[in-house]
Amino acid sequence: MTDSSQTATPVGSGSRRRTPRWLSTTIAILFGLFYAYDVWEAVGNLVGLNILAQSLDSQLSGFGIVVLLIGILGPIVIFVLAAWIGRFRGPAPQAALFLAGLCLSAAIAVNIFTLGAGSLLA
Repeated sequence: MTDSSQTATPVGSGSRRRTPRWLSTTIAILFGLFYAYDVWEAVGNLVGLNILAQSLDSQLSGFGIVVLLIGILGPIVIFVLAAWIGRFRGPAPQAALFLAGLCLSAAIAVNIFTLGAGSLLA
């Protein structure tokens, strides 16, 4: 007689297969390039507005620095969060999570852009 508890398979374990690591990495790298561009854009905003403020004999306000730092750190945090949430999902849901995160990052960048330089300067 065999013990049925050792031969039984867990419920749902055979019905879903994990995404191969190479495919998950490829998806993350492709979307990571877009996120890296958002970070590069945010760094450019910080440097450009700082140069603009200096040319106007002014400086960035505390609010302006915080907003611009959120613009830099936002895409990084969103990318890590999307990668963490999608780590056990299939390739399509992983790509959808990265795309949704990219849309959120773009919305944050547009909101920062609409604030304008006047509200970020002291």
